[in-house]
This record gives sequence, structure tokens and C-alpha cells, in this order.
Amino acid sequence: MNLAARLMRALTEPDFALKHLEDNDRHPDLSQVSDEELGSLLVAAYGLDASAPHAMMTVRFTVEHAAGERQPRYTPDACRRMFQALVAKCEEHGWADLTLGLGALQRCTGPLPDVSGPARRLVGLWLEKDTVRQPYALLAVAGLAGDGTLRAAVERLSRDVGPIVAEEIAVIAGLPPAEQALLSEIDRGHRFVSPLAHTWGRSADNPAYVAFARRALEAAADRTDAIRAGEILYRADKAFTDREITSLGQALRVALSCDEPWLPELFERLLPGISVAPTAAKTLPSQALLYEVVRAAQDFPTPELVTAIRTVRRTVRHAGVPKQLDKMLKKVDAALAERTEVALRLPRLEFDTASVSGSAVGGVLGRPAGDYQAVVMVTDTATLTWEKDGRPLRGVPAPVRRDHAALVKELRDLVKRVNAQLTTLVRALEGGFTVEAVHPYGWWRTELAGHPLARTLVRRLIWEIEVAPGEWRGVLPETDEHLPDVRDDASVRLWHPIRSEPDTVRAWRDLLVERRIRQPFKQAFREIYLLTPAEELTRVYSNRFAAHLVHYRKMFALFRAHGWKSDLLGPWDAGDGDEAERTLAAGQWRVRFLHTWADRAGDDELASTDQVRFDRRVEGAWREAPLADVPPLVFSEAMRDVDLFVGVTSIAADPDWIDGGPERIYWERASFAELTESAASRRDVLERILPRLKIAGRCSLDDRFLIVHGDLRTYKIHLGSANILMEPDDSYLCVVPARRSGDGKVFLPFGDDRLSLILSKALLLAADTEITDESILTQIKRGA
Repeated sequence: MNLAARLMRALTEPDFALKHLEDNDRHPDLSQVSDEELGSLLVAAYGLDASAPHAMMTVRFTVEHAAGERQPRYTPDACRRMFQALVAKCEEHGWADLTLGLGALQRCTGPLPDVSGPARRLVGLWLEKDTVRQPYALLAVAGLAGDGTLRAAVERLSRDVGPIVAEEIAVIAGLPPAEQALLSEIDRGHRFVSPLAHTWGRSADNPAYVAFARRALEAAADRTDAIRAGEILYRADKAFTDREITSLGQALRVALSCDEPWLPELFERLLPGISVAPTAAKTLPSQALLYEVVRAAQDFPTPELVTAIRTVRRTVRHAGVPKQLDKMLKKVDAALAERTEVALRLPRLEFDTASVSGSAVGGVLGRPAGDYQAVVMVTDTATLTWEKDGRPLRGVPAPVRRDHAALVKELRDLVKRVNAQLTTLVRALEGGFTVEAVHPYGWWRTELAGHPLARTLVRRLIWEIEVAPGEWRGVLPETDEHLPDVRDDASVRLWHPIRSEPDTVRAWRDLLVERRIRQPFKQAFREIYLLTPAEELTRVYSNRFAAHLVHYRKMFALFRAHGWKSDLLGPWDAGDGDEAERTLAAGQWRVRFLHTWADRAGDDELASTDQVRFDRRVEGAWREAPLADVPPLVFSEAMRDVDLFVGVTSIAADPDWIDGGPERIYWERASFAELTESAASRRDVLERILPRLKIAGRCSLDDRFLIVHGDLRTYKIHLGSANILMEPDDSYLCVVPARRSGDGKVFLPFGDDRLSLILSKALLLAADTEITDESILTQIKRGA
């Protein structure tokens, strides 16, 4: 009896499951089972009741998980049995997942069976309820039951839901069955859960629904305009019904996925309309729709929508809304970085390109204000200054504050808006690594390298231009006066060290340090993570960052800030472990970082790190992939994130850690361990900048430490943890220094808090006779 047959008997015969199911069948490897066999198994698994024996339920969960990762196929008989199982489930429990039946018909391996009978019964059961879930799927099932059933479903679903939803129901009811089934995949049980991005893409291919999306969103903006004009009575958070909010969120996602050109104008009307009351009240016309718009932006962000959200964030009067928007915008920014095809759009906003400091060229916008001139300059960031007769002033002149208050507010808001756009641009450029974003040279030259807002950031990055088929030439616009003479349609991409020889990487790093060019993000000194022999042996997972103890809340915050999804761990049911995940390469790859709840240490919460795994999207479903199959650049960027999470949050990097037990043993081992790639990158930078520092004669580097020779003792600063050992006995020195006034003057080619900390400790210890902190001096003198 093959595996599929054994599992089918285990799902349908309790005695067989209890007496004859082998141990390895309780968690079977379903890669041996065909897609058609998996479909039949899923039908049997779905029919199980929760009271079934544990052995049967274990098999059920394994089958359901495999079905979620793959695309099962169904024989005509399996399709019939699926609809019968749905009816039984609905009769017994009052609800069943209708999309399972529609999905079975979509992937039927033979002639479609007649399921009109069970379909009619399902619709009848659903229409008896006060609240109808899965309305799109219900319409598709009703269509299988006949015109009379479909009309009854339309009438019921259009009742008391608002005109926007009523039109949506009519549009979907008029679609062919196959299109109805596809749309059912975006129908959410509630608006806080969104389907996978590719599902929205299929819906965006439906012209009728895209046309409805525009009508629905414009109708929503018309309604908020009427509320503002007093034509509709204002009631706090009652501008739309709950179902309208869900439908508008779906319509917005479809329009955003298409990047419809009419959306920016709509944002200018809709977002202020839902976020600011027409009275002096601190309430909102629809706080729920505002949050739904931001959730849509997390799925399909555009620069225009992000800007519109940040604008209303400053104008909303409700005290709690800005804080919530700030949390949600972190995910939006991370998502926009992955959507490089739209993320690099920047408006010029009337800025001109001009010299702003020495030879640096950036964006400048001037506005007169009586006898004074306002100047907004864009270099690394946008800044607002004031001049009179060409002379800069320290602050806003009193006559300007008095007579031109509106202009002052407008320009301050402009500075905030530009800085938000520059932050978004940097995130988008860096996020483009994993999608290997390529741009036409003519567009890149004018809209990035020559753009008045973007140019000072873009020109400090290294780019590759395809000067001949397959031949790429690296350029750093900040130092290259003459760019290659190539066609406007030639390809341009960001340079990444993983694609270059070591000598080329060293040359770029030397040039940045020599010219004192600080890059917007770590590029030339970027860490590279290549597959190791150990990872080739483990094949589908990496233990490179496993078995570390980390400050959990700090790591959880980093997950959110870097666009990773993760559930909060804690000492509660199902809170003992999770897989933080992030999609890469425009949604084609997914990385998972396993971690578990460890313990409490006083008020601190600890977690233990585990494996890193990768999945590839195949036919719309995730399938685990061997590490060797992951594109090197995707692998490197994903592991770089994990290295950051562990390196920043490990208790080994906590100089104040004093707890004993197993945690202390880990701290002592990891605090001075071999360097990771990120720590090796710091060593590379220090090799270049140390000779330029006033303490150069007191410093040297070995494989793990920056060695500092003070007058009292010699100190070894670990390049990973920044913790310090003192010679000759390697006693530990606890130093948590305040920032020295000179630290900010040390040139670094990229931002790195740990590197800054190492340098601040080196500057302190090189002049150890000048230390006045008694807690530090006592430790130094104890063994001197």
C-alpha cells in the first residue's frame, strides 16, 4: 500500500489510524504524493471533525499544511465530495470555507461535475444567517446553483450594506463563473487580514472590477466632500458601513497593484476627507477607513500614497491616531522599498539644481517673504534657512513670523515632506538589490542622478552601466565627471560587491575613504554572505545564526522596522515559538528565521535563535527550497538582515549583563567569538581610517580585536560585541561611555552605531590617564 493509500485510510478509518499508522506516517513527507492524490486527501481531511482521534488529526494538519504550500488537483469525484463535505460542515458548524469548493472546480482534472444541488443547499444555509461571510465566494457558488439562487443571493447581499457594496455585488454577479471564482480569493473574512499579493494581481486583470474600483473610490471621495460641505450630517466614524470599508480596501488594493494614474488626485481628496472632521471635533469621519487605506499601502505602496498619509498624519486632531500611523508607516516604508518599479518616483516640487556648498550640487528652492528670502536646500536632507540681502540668518526673522506665518508653515511642511521622500528613496534603492532592479540610462540620468532632490544621494552610490551586451562598467557619479557615452535605453543598476572581484571591491572602498564620501547606505563596505560547507550539508536550512540568546523585545522591534512579519512571543499558549519572515525579490522568495521564547531575566525577555530557511513561490504557493537554489544575492541580503538582528540584540553585546547561569556562559562565549561578516566589515573600515586618526600610533588590529595601548594598560576591543578585555590577564572592562565630543568628527563611509561605539571606546582608552570615571578607573587599576 503506497503512502497516499495509507494516509487515505488513516483519514477515513479510525481503527486503521490508531493501530496501523506507522510513526513516520504521522508526519509524512508529502513530496512523494502527487497533486491529484493530495486533492483527494484534502477532501478527506476537511471532512474530519475536531473530535476525531489524535492520530487522524495529526495527519489532517499535515495534509492541510501541504495543500497550503502546493496547488492540489481534484478528480471530478473529488470535486463532488468536496461540495458534499462543505454542506455537512455548514450544517454541523454553521460555516464552511466556500473557496475550497471553488478552488477544487478550478483545478479539476476532468469534466466539471454537476454540483448544483449541494451549491443550492450551501447558499440556502448561508442566507439564513444574520451576517454573511465570504460574499464573493457565495455569489460564485450561487451561480453554480442557477439564476434563481443567484438573484436571491444578490438581493440578500445588497441589503443594508451601503450603495458602494450594492454596486460591487451587482458587478460580481454579472461576471462569468471563472472570474467570480478568481475574485473570491480576495474576499476577506475581515479587513485585518490580506491575501497574498499575487491574488490581487489576478483580480487586477479583470477590467470590470478595475472599473468598479475607480467608481467606488471616487464615490467615497464624493461622500467625504459632501460631509465637509454639510450636505451629509457628520457623525464620528460613521461615513461608511463596515462592509463598505472592506470593499473600498479591496478596490484600493486592486487599483494600487495596477498603479492607476488617477490615484494621486484621488488621495488628495479622500484622505483629508476621512481624517479631519468638518467641525472642530477631534474625531474623524472614518478612522476605520483611514487605517484600512494604510493597510492597503502596506500591501501596494506608492510614493504618492505614502506622502498623502504622512500629510494627514500631521493634520489629524485625534491624539492617538498619529502614534498608530507611525507604527503602520514603518511597514509601509519597508514594503515600498521592495516595490522599486514605483518607489523611485520623485516630484521636482519647483526645486532647481544649484551649487549649495562648495562643489556639491543639490536642490534649491527660494521664496520671497517681504525683505527676506526663504531658502530650502536639499543635500543629505532638506533644510530651511532664511536670508536677507544674501546673508544667512540664524532663525526665522520676527517680521516673517508675524507677517508670513502661512508661508513659514508651508515651507516647514515641505521640508518634512521632502525628507520623508528622501528616506523612502534610500529604502527603495537599497531594497532594489534583491529584485536586481535595472533602469534605462536616459531615465536614470535625468530622474535620479540629475534630479534636484535625489542627486546628492544617488551620486554617492556606485552604479553599473551596461556599455556593451553583458559588459558592465562601474561608476561613482560623485567622482566621475564624464559618464559613459551610451544609448538612453542602455541598462543601469546599483553595484553590489557580490558581483565583483575582491580587488575591485577594495578599490571602491579605498576611493570612498580617500575622498571622504559617506554613502546613504552601506554599499561598498556591504557584507557578503556566501553558502558555507556546513549549509551545503544541512541542505534546506542554515544554523549560522542559531543558538544565540537575544533581548527579545529589541529583536521584535527590529523585525518590524526592517519589514519582517512575526507574531509576538511570550509565556502563553502558542507563544513559545515563531518564524519571522520577509518576502524578497518582488515576492518570488521568502526567508524564515525561526526563534523561540527562552526565559525572563529580571524585567528582560530572552529568546533563542534557530534555523534560517528559504521558500520559493511556485504556481502561487510557497515551496521550501534548498539553500543552493536561492539566488546568491537574495541569500546574502536575507542573511545580512538576520546577522543584524542577532548582532544588535544578542546579550553578548550588552556590557551590563551580570546574570549567571547558562545565560552567563553564553555571554562569555559569544562576547569575544569569531567575527561575523558584519564585524569583519568593521575591521575592513578600521584598517583604512585608523592611520588617519590622532590615536593611530596607539592602535593595531588582530583577527578579532582593535588593540589600544594606553598608559595604564593595553585593551582589546572586540569588533563584534564592542566588549573590552584588558591585558595581561584578559580581565573584563565594563565601559558604557557617553558620546565624546570628538567622535562625530571621525569620518565613516557609512552609518554603523557599533563601529561608532568601538571608536568612542578606543579614543577613551588611548588617553586612559585622563579618565575621571571612578568605576572605570577602579577596574583598570585593579589588575594593572
